[in-house]
Amino acid sequence: MKSNRFSRREFLAIGAGAAGASLVTKTILLDPEPAWAFQGPASPSDRVRFGIIGIGMQGSGLLASAIELPGVECVAACDLYDGRHTLAKEIVRPDLPTTRRYQELLADKNMDCIVAAVPDHWHKQVVVDAVSAGKDIYCEKPMSHTAAEGVEMVAAAKRTGRIVQIGSQRVSSVICAKAKELVNKGVLGDLMLVEGSLGRNDPTGAWEYPPPPDLSPQTLDWDTWQGTVPKRAFDPKIFARWRCWKEYGTGVAGDLLVHLVSGMQYVLGINEAPKRAMAMGGILRWKDGRNMPDVHASLFEYGQVPMYMRLNLGTETPEIYRFQGSKGILELTEFTLTYIPQAGVDTSPSYYAFSFPKALREEYFKKWHQEHDPVPGKEPAFEGVTYRSNSWDDVKPHLWNFFQAVRTRKPVVEDAVFGHNAALACHMANESYFRKSAVSWDAGASTIKS
Repeated sequence: MKSNRFSRREFLAIGAGAAGASLVTKTILLDPEPAWAFQGPASPSDRVRFGIIGIGMQGSGLLASAIELPGVECVAACDLYDGRHTLAKEIVRPDLPTTRRYQELLADKNMDCIVAAVPDHWHKQVVVDAVSAGKDIYCEKPMSHTAAEGVEMVAAAKRTGRIVQIGSQRVSSVICAKAKELVNKGVLGDLMLVEGSLGRNDPTGAWEYPPPPDLSPQTLDWDTWQGTVPKRAFDPKIFARWRCWKEYGTGVAGDLLVHLVSGMQYVLGINEAPKRAMAMGGILRWKDGRNMPDVHASLFEYGQVPMYMRLNLGTETPEIYRFQGSKGILELTEFTLTYIPQAGVDTSPSYYAFSFPKALREEYFKKWHQEHDPVPGKEPAFEGVTYRSNSWDDVKPHLWNFFQAVRTRKPVVEDAVFGHNAALACHMANESYFRKSAVSWDAGASTIKS
């Protein structure tokens, strides 16, 4: 005997066809040229003169990008490893002044600002010293190494009135700005859930970087590099792979999660720490002596909306957000933004009607179609849209916003407060992982509590 039952998926598909609804998607190219590309040559009096502290993997990229911006000049560089003095001169010019002591840059009265790309455990000291010396500063993410340090950094920025911008560049990206615009227009309806994820699957992605071949206590000031961390013997791998250890870095939370959180904050207009965080994970793939997890999944609570962020250094997956609302989904990637609308109403008779006796069921189906089916030829079409633009990882627009703020004294989006709140989410994820329990942020006591 042939069954007259349908699966839920089959029934919905039949119903959607009967209702005549369809999805139409168009693609729009966003202007890939950021504001800095249209600027003309700056007069000597309008030039921004900066010094850079830290010319490693990220710092060398920032340096190369910054000097391509109009009206921006690097006048000195600092690093504790001599090989990076050579690298800075190769990037800028052979006679660029270099030093191991960043205090020399802060003492230069002709220097307007600092770009800092140092290990996380040095962020607080460099930022506090810079603003206290009257220098504006661009500091790489995450802003702080601990929650307490973030509180101190915010206080220093407020006390001195200097500009502090943190380096999570998607806050300045065209694609994230378009997502923010759409959210503000209400295309999502009521926000239900936010998902973010990123996966890598290679040694370099897991920070197993090769130390410089000439690294030694003679070419590197190892004792100063360690800062206030309990001293240990010279170890080239720790210097190159400091993100693996909580004494120096903040793991996948500070390296990757902070980007997801910063972009989410910007798109949704959030500038606060999560109320609660709950995380789990482990060292599942890279058992190389590290003490920070290589898989880290975190659930955050902002208001009443849960936000789920997943980081994985053992499986390659695209970096993506899904902002889910009652009217549809915004799917955001490095180059694209797609809006997929949802009607939020029944597009077919309820499959619950299969529990009715035959006569009642057929009567219900007939009435439903009479009341809901569109006129043939006038079936509704839900219009989706995909936007494409340049990468949200492009650092030039973010650097340009910082240098423009130095010129004009206008505030930046990713200031010390914004950076502190984004970093707090990362610190809460780490604390939850190590404590094996949910944690919350006590703003009154400026403390993460279980």
